[in-house]
Amino acid sequence: MLINKMYAWRGYPGTHQLTDDPNRITLTATDKGEVVGTLTIGIDSKIGLMADQIFKEELDVHRHRGARLCEFTKFAFDPSVRSKNALANLFHLAVIYARNIYDCTDIVIEVNPRHRRFYERMLGFEQEGDLKINPRVNAPAYLLRVNFEYVTKQIEKYGGTFDAEGGTTDRSFYPYFFSPREEYGIINRLMRMDELHAA
Repeated sequence: MLINKMYAWRGYPGTHQLTDDPNRITLTATDKGEVVGTLTIGIDSKIGLMADQIFKEELDVHRHRGARLCEFTKFAFDPSVRSKNALANLFHLAVIYARNIYDCTDIVIEVNPRHRRFYERMLGFEQEGDLKINPRVNAPAYLLRVNFEYVTKQIEKYGGTFDAEGGTTDRSFYPYFFSPREEYGIINRLMRMDELHAA
């Protein structure tokens, strides 16, 4: 419901369902039991990624160099929840799942042109290829990519450095991520859960 609400508000038609796909995992952020944010991670497989529909040529370049790709989709956040930390925490958890549980090397996203600068400036994504029309939402889209090596370095350097007074040592989104110590604890808990699930 949140995805449909946020996408409709932006003028994207259609019903945006979460699918039961073993190569996709959906994370949610909640506030007092209410879902306020969602992000789906798609792991590359034989059936490919959703972005292959219009950006297969660009994605194949990275597959040929040995990259293990993942895509972040259905990223929606309730605008009434004005918390950069909550938004960053959801994104950071997706990073941990894709990098540490699924051994991905790169994140790709399809974004509307008006959101491109945010991902480039605040998270270090880079544009791949030209602007194309995404038939799933009947809107223009850019393909952006960032390497996990870069993301990891930014988290190590800036994660958790935001303070309550609004001070930070960097203008990106990374100061709002978990600190490296917090990240380490989360990774260990997720690894234990993964091992218990596999047993």
